[in-house]
Amino acid sequence: MRVFLIFFVLCYSHIVSAQDDFLAKQYFNDGDFDKAVVFYEKLVDKNPRRTDYSEGLIACYQQLERYKDAEEFLLEKIKQGNTYPILLIELGYNHALQNAPEKASEYYEQALMRIGDNPNLGYSIALRFQKYSLLDYALKAYSKAMELNPKLDYNYQMARIYGEQGDIDKMYNSYLNLLINGKTSKSNVLRSLDDFVSSDPENENNIKLKKILLKHAQQDPDLLWNDLLSWLFVQQKEYNSAFRQEKAIFKRMEGGTIQRLVNLGELALNDNENEIAKSIFEYISEKSLDEVTRLNAQLNLIDIQLLDENKKTVSEIDALFKSLIETHGYKSQTLQLQIAYANFLTFKMDRPEPAIEILKRCLDLPLNARGKAYVKLALGDILVFDKKFNQALIYFSQVQKSLKNDVLGQNARFKVAQTSFYKGDFDWALTQLKVLRSSTSQLIANDAMQLSLLIADNSLEDSTQTALKKYARADLLAYQKKTQDAIDVLDDILQNHKGEKIEDEALLKQGELLTLIKDYEAAIFNYQKITEFYANDILADDAYFALGELYRNVLNEPQKAKEQYEKIIYNYQDSYYFPQARKNFRMLRGDSIN
Repeated sequence: MRVFLIFFVLCYSHIVSAQDDFLAKQYFNDGDFDKAVVFYEKLVDKNPRRTDYSEGLIACYQQLERYKDAEEFLLEKIKQGNTYPILLIELGYNHALQNAPEKASEYYEQALMRIGDNPNLGYSIALRFQKYSLLDYALKAYSKAMELNPKLDYNYQMARIYGEQGDIDKMYNSYLNLLINGKTSKSNVLRSLDDFVSSDPENENNIKLKKILLKHAQQDPDLLWNDLLSWLFVQQKEYNSAFRQEKAIFKRMEGGTIQRLVNLGELALNDNENEIAKSIFEYISEKSLDEVTRLNAQLNLIDIQLLDENKKTVSEIDALFKSLIETHGYKSQTLQLQIAYANFLTFKMDRPEPAIEILKRCLDLPLNARGKAYVKLALGDILVFDKKFNQALIYFSQVQKSLKNDVLGQNARFKVAQTSFYKGDFDWALTQLKVLRSSTSQLIANDAMQLSLLIADNSLEDSTQTALKKYARADLLAYQKKTQDAIDVLDDILQNHKGEKIEDEALLKQGELLTLIKDYEAAIFNYQKITEFYANDILADDAYFALGELYRNVLNEPQKAKEQYEKIIYNYQDSYYFPQARKNFRMLRGDSIN
């Protein structure tokens, strides 16, 4: 019985202590320091060795301007023989709060002197100085500790402090010395440097880093400097300069990989720097010894050619594709060639029949599950183009079943829904889309939500679904690259179904198509109509983002672009476009984008 009683008392004491701890922190976080201090005094009385309780009590005294109580408490701790230097820093900071900087400095210096007794204390002392933004003292603590014990290395921490102080040259040199001496990884250094450089080559920090890197490169032929210069040029979107560095790296690396050049080419292509992307892929095509890498470069070059499309170009590319197929033949390693050619025949030359035959022939190759899925998805897309919806659905459904938990399987399910939508089977499309709204791919989930809302909203008011069927037809025409025909069908909807829910969908879709044919004024009119009359509907953020992209990328009106992105940032924070809108807005404002 006595044992049980002791156990009960101990448990009860522990529960009470935990409750006091919770309440002390809760009141402190709420700014109710009068109540917090009562609980911290009790906790310190019961647990005099708990430093977190002591620090909580000191912080309460200081918030309540009970500086004398804080000083007496700290002096008592020190008197008890607890000479841990953190207390000296706390005592100094307590004097600083009372506007007594000289007295504060005395205690700070005493704390630094303790590093002489034990250099390993340097780290915790410096951290406490950093807590109170006493960065010069923190640097002294780190430096003194390393001086007394050369095995200690706090250069990384010191580099961060230099950055906080705005001493950018010292910070850069510190990080680079760490890298030279093998004290940290390149990825760690780049993450740190990324906070200080921007996309603007004329930014002062960028210029300083470039000068330091060039100086090192002149003094030391190590490829590290080419690597870092290439990274800086990519941040500045100076892909031509980055290309020069990457060529130097490739030429000097024995058995060096060409993948870095591939990555650079893709970056330039994605950033619409087509001329430099072309130069990079031409270089890869010439220098690579790997068949697949060389082929992928050639396919990228074809994509670049198609951007400046005319009948002569299309004819030349058709001959080029035939030559490539003759060279590489039909094999699983170069499947991307047949898929690219099939898409070219279908969507550029309006010849789906030979494209279908090419892909069916690919299915006879010894492919793994994902390889078959890629071919079947491409084949289904072409069958949809050719209005062979039922055949397309068979292939999409096969992929969906074989890779149901894979993004490819989810993509196939979306294609089932989209194809059902094109053929007017709206109920089955909705059934598929409801599953996809929780897709692991945000893009698929977003597309699924928009299409399901389109169908649902326009099925309730109109039981005949007349406008929805017209929209599905326009959507299919757009998919078939019959852009003007699609615009005309959408015009019919806008003329004959005014005031119906489908109007904003038709305006948005038509705006996208008008942008494709470079009728920018008409596209802007459509988007602005959505933002004016449908500001509270689901497509308003789409319209604002489309306007922002149009002003930024095509019309070169950054101020107007900023205004559109700003609307999304402040009014549509749950939008799918929110992260990109914020990034674009900050970039246009001149912020450093990390």
